[in-house]
Amino acid sequence: MTAASPSPLEATRAWVETFVVGLEVCPFAGREVARDSIRYVEIDATDPAAALMRLMEECWHLDEDAATETTLMVLSAGLDDFDDYLDLLGMAEALLVEQGYEGVYQLASFHPDYRFEGEAEDAPRNYTNRSPWPMWHLIREAGLERALAHYPDPEAIPERNAALMSARGRDRLAASLAALRGAGD
Repeated sequence: MTAASPSPLEATRAWVETFVVGLEVCPFAGREVARDSIRYVEIDATDPAAALMRLMEECWHLDEDAATETTLMVLSAGLDDFDDYLDLLGMAEALLVEQGYEGVYQLASFHPDYRFEGEAEDAPRNYTNRSPWPMWHLIREAGLERALAHYPDPEAIPERNAALMSARGRDRLAASLAALRGAGD
């Protein structure tokens, strides 16, 4: 008998704790995990308009709830294809600008098949933005600015992470991500 695959939210929480915080891919995430200030929401993105509406609802939630520092919007259905994901991400970013949230919230992007422009599909560096499920990370700009102001050499974070991913290796990274999603059993 095999264990059931984790839900998208369970897999995402485990990814944040074991990968993002555990490897210090984001040096600011550990504090927010400890403070329990990360909101996790699951969104069905098969209807793009409804997914964009949920993005606005999360902006409104952050507007009203100062205790929530950031929201991870797990897009559990409808965006398995990376190009489709990028198309909706572009609409989401434009919506934030249109609704007056530019400079208030930033949208970071993660996807199981994330690929940086100019990188080979199997390049370990891509794993810095690969997650068990497609995801939008809605970040308070003011909180990010405060965190960056107290971190030595924040410009070096991407290079450090690229080196870390290379050291871990593509096969190990791929296996870890598959296990988080429940496909590694």
